[in-house]
Amino acid sequence: THNLPPGLEYLNQLDRIIIHQQVELLEAILGTETSSKYEIKNHLGQRVYFAVEENGCFDRNLCSPIRSFTIRIADNTGREVITVNRPLRCNSCWFPCFLQELEVQSPPGTIAGYVVQNWDPFLPKFTIQNESKEDVLKIIGPYATCGCFEDVDFEVKALNEMSTIGKISKYWSGFVNNVFTNTANFGIQVPVDLDVRIKAVMIGACFLIDLMFFENSLDGL
Repeated sequence: THNLPPGLEYLNQLDRIIIHQQVELLEAILGTETSSKYEIKNHLGQRVYFAVEENGCFDRNLCSPIRSFTIRIADNTGREVITVNRPLRCNSCWFPCFLQELEVQSPPGTIAGYVVQNWDPFLPKFTIQNESKEDVLKIIGPYATCGCFEDVDFEVKALNEMSTIGKISKYWSGFVNNVFTNTANFGIQVPVDLDVRIKAVMIGACFLIDLMFFENSLDGL
């Protein structure tokens, strides 16, 4: 474990990661988009990391689902251990040259990997890449991500897309929460022996999926 990026040692033990977006009362009352804040927990509900989104008010309110951002993830001592960067790009299957790409650094300043959207006319598809931009895993979502009163699963697959090794799930969080706020709860399930750098990239993929498919307050109904 001495070769792991500092702060990621704890991910070495986890095969389940829970991401809970904090409720923003100002957003719920006024309908304005505020910077997202997340608690990242283990399967027992114990907080491992805390994440804060950084960007401008213009990005959040006018470019909401496609907005650029930097998400800084700190451990319980306040030390930043993961940085997630997303540039502003189109979010349309009709413009495959401007598909989404997200960069994950751990420690900050050192590339851990990338999340790259793949063009597909029907399904949400992404590739997880390592720091050398070599493909490692695939993520394939369902035809419909609305998830009427149920969880929505994005399957984590091997590169041949035949075997499923995990999933990213958007948990159904109730009618009131989904209608009046944009808060979401996600779960990541991956093999416990997966490289911790790729686990960090999977956390970044979860943030990207949240904004792309569940940012609007009525999503998840």
